Amino acid sequence: MSPGPARGRTSGADGGAPRRGPVRRWQLVRAGSDAVPPSTRRFMARARQRRMRAALPWAVAAGVLALAGLVAWTVLGTGLFGVREVRVEGARLVTPVQVRDAVGVADGVPLARVDLAGAGRRVGGLAPVERATVYRDWPGTLVVRVTERTPVAAVPQGEAFTLIDRTGVAFQTVPRRPAELPLVRVVAPGADDPGTRAGLEVLGALTPRLRAELVDVTVEGLARISLRLRGDRTVIWGDATRSADKARVATAMLAEDTDRIDVSAPDVVTFR
Repeated sequence: MSPGPARGRTSGADGGAPRRGPVRRWQLVRAGSDAVPPSTRRFMARARQRRMRAALPWAVAAGVLALAGLVAWTVLGTGLFGVREVRVEGARLVTPVQVRDAVGVADGVPLARVDLAGAGRRVGGLAPVERATVYRDWPGTLVVRVTERTPVAAVPQGEAFTLIDRTGVAFQTVPRRPAELPLVRVVAPGADDPGTRAGLEVLGALTPRLRAELVDVTVEGLARISLRLRGDRTVIWGDATRSADKARVATAMLAEDTDRIDVSAPDVVTFR
């Protein structure tokens, strides 16, 4: 039997010795969708859905954190929401420039980083300011609402007059006495001065009639307080204790024809 032709043997292009090599006998074929059983396809789809559901919360959380970080950086770390204006409200005795200088916040500082309480304390350190409230008005305004002190008495100081509030704080000096304010004569007006506090206590205890007749309250010492009334009348007050009783008795004695009323011991009144 003659041998058949050898498999995998080819002749060279020049008719020379044949070349040997493997012969490819397979072919890549894309399977159709119907080649995968429906149950397998459903299983694979459910698996993909489970993976997506499991990853979704993490993706959402990452997105929220990234957004929050971007917002925080924009608000706190950039000048996009920086201070552009300091608006002053309620100021009459102090100027807006004085308030802005007291706030001490430079332009462009992120509004969210401003210490509102600290700024309010600094503005409250101005003598005419009783208290100050500072708040933000987005996107770039710092608002300072000022409540100024209300004078209750004027203290003669040479040719000028120092105005004091109900706590004794001396906060303004004016060249003329305001007509609506009573005079309190003390050596060193101030919230820490015992004489100032005693004079204000007496002033606060006066009846409307006594106040209408009052010219001034003089504090020569803590136990040497006196009132000068219209018509050159004097009320010896003594110290500031029992001021309400002394005011009541002194008011009752105004009808008497006397130049000097001593209520320093209100239970035993003398006059002449």
